[in-house]
Amino acid sequence: MKTIDLNADLGEGFGIWRLGDDDALLDIVTSANLACGFHAGDPLTIRRTCAAAVDRGVRIGAQVSYRDLAGFGRREMEVDPEELSSEVLYQLAAVDGIARAMGGRVSYVKPHGALYNRVCRDAGQAEAVVSAVAAYDRSLPILTLPGSAVHEVAARQGVATVTECFADRAYTPRGTLVPRREPGSVLHDPAEVTARAVTMAVDHTVTASDGSAIPVEARSICVHGDTPGAVGLARRVRDSLTAAGVSLRPFT
Repeated sequence: MKTIDLNADLGEGFGIWRLGDDDALLDIVTSANLACGFHAGDPLTIRRTCAAAVDRGVRIGAQVSYRDLAGFGRREMEVDPEELSSEVLYQLAAVDGIARAMGGRVSYVKPHGALYNRVCRDAGQAEAVVSAVAAYDRSLPILTLPGSAVHEVAARQGVATVTECFADRAYTPRGTLVPRREPGSVLHDPAEVTARAVTMAVDHTVTASDGSAIPVEARSICVHGDTPGAVGLARRVRDSLTAAGVSLRPFT
């Protein structure tokens, strides 16, 4: 039986503002990419989300980001490598500490937003992120795109990588994500999203923005938790994968 992990970005509220339904999504996904406070999230949100994830047996990932609360971590930044590495280390250590206090731990690391896309093509920033993970716990895998620069950098430092794909994002013919500033970059049609998820999990391909089929070898599928109707969409993705004979299981 084919197996796949289903992950989503969670814990993205801040203070009195709530974004998404974390508890409902935690009943659906197998891995939770938890905001670490730099693009979203605050100590109370992190604590509650960690506790809820531990209670459900969902793996916790540290979703590290640029220091960009105002831009939700979606603005690309030029950050000195040592500073960026320190900020990633800070975020990872904070969330893992809270997760351990709740009876769990961080099981993997996933960059967020602009940092995610930047490290896929920028070996320098990828080095900064990987160095922070290696300094904290070399056994933690980093979740990234199949063609990401992170793979080569991480291999040199003895850090594992795990490939993922996105059910609700458009792809370029090169296998990268269509930038969010472009129309159609985020997919909202449930039928389209669920069909893509099944095709990626079973056939290991996805239809790019130009209509071409590109290979996608991934161990995890991401659905975003901050889009309208995210809970219903994630549930349909899970149900469709199960109906296609795919078993949902964490990669860690």
